[in-house]
Amino acid sequence: MLSKHLVNAARRSVLLHAQPARVFASSYAKRATFHSTCLLQAETVPVPQMAESITEGTLKSWLKQVGDSVSVDEEVATIETDKIDVSVNAPMSGKIVELLAQEEDTVTVGQDLFRIEPGEAESSQPAPSPPAQENKPKEVEKSDKPAEKPEPKAESPKPQPKSETPKPEPKEKSKPAAAAAPAAAPGSRNETRVKMNRMRLRIAERLKESQNAAASLTTFNEIDMSSLMDMRKRYKDAILKEHDVKLGFMSAFAKASTLALKEIPAANASIEGDEIVYRDYVDLSVAVATPKGLVTPVVRNAESLNFIGIEKEIAALGKKARDGKLTLEDMAGGTFTISNGGVFGSLYGTPIINLPQAAVLGMHAIKDKPVVVDGQIVIRPIMVVALTYDHRLLDGREAVTFLVRIKEYLEDPRKMLLA
Repeated sequence: MLSKHLVNAARRSVLLHAQPARVFASSYAKRATFHSTCLLQAETVPVPQMAESITEGTLKSWLKQVGDSVSVDEEVATIETDKIDVSVNAPMSGKIVELLAQEEDTVTVGQDLFRIEPGEAESSQPAPSPPAQENKPKEVEKSDKPAEKPEPKAESPKPQPKSETPKPEPKEKSKPAAAAAPAAAPGSRNETRVKMNRMRLRIAERLKESQNAAASLTTFNEIDMSSLMDMRKRYKDAILKEHDVKLGFMSAFAKASTLALKEIPAANASIEGDEIVYRDYVDLSVAVATPKGLVTPVVRNAESLNFIGIEKEIAALGKKARDGKLTLEDMAGGTFTISNGGVFGSLYGTPIINLPQAAVLGMHAIKDKPVVVDGQIVIRPIMVVALTYDHRLLDGREAVTFLVRIKEYLEDPRKMLLA
């Protein structure tokens, strides 16, 4: 009898000890099943098509993480290419359940990028939660009314000078941070290596390709900016008020270039194989400096625009470039380029041709110089301009004539109305 009791007790203990393991195993299995069903319901979002000439890029950043809710067309990630940054948007509302690539990974078009579980975005849920939190303290105040009396005593010391003392502390913290910036010790030989972004790599390739392919030559001239500056001074306030655009010098240079290109069509041409392509239109590439590098958005049919229309187009493209919102369509094409290094204080420079174009006009800073006018030495605001041209398409006579025409138009802007 004693042995039977011992055997039964041993069996019960074994069953009792085995039960938690079964419960744990069953709960783990349920969680695994739930997770697998979520993944089965989720849809995979691939790397989108970027352009015909772009097949890959670098995953720059994830703007959403696993568990985050997204709405339709909400930006989830950014891919950096050698031309523009491409936004990857959510194709539907739902929740991000899995990221299939890491930042700085090279991703190709069509590659699986992330998984999203369809559903409504949880934008409406946070709204009711704040009032629920506000109601709780009110209930506590009602139930603990006698306890509120001593609380004002504790609240009264709050506006003490202690709360004011931390204000100067961040200033003191910022001072050493600012002083720590130039912390390089004298004689330091430290080196920092930074990976080139795709746009900078592409710019380097294009510039070197231009130097290797084109027979580049640069010619210079000086422009007396007195008349143009006087015109701008007279009308800039009225134009800003009426058209909400600032009148700058770029529109005048653009208009003068389009008129000169009509006379010298080879400056607006390009070489394709063994043929020269001449164009009746002018798609003007305007060089814009961005944190990632120099980009050249295009003003389409610049020959048909007046000063105000050109200024509006350049302002809009410049804003998109600085905000990183340029598209491939904004930069595709271009038959002639204008680069304004004068905004940075450049006095002289030889711009590089933007292939397959035939020429590029370089603007520089305006400086007062002594010049001879009607036999008298006078001080005039002078800008040095440079035209770098492909000698395979333009001869020296054509290039110099082109630059002289621009000089004539800008020194007497009224001539542009007669051209």
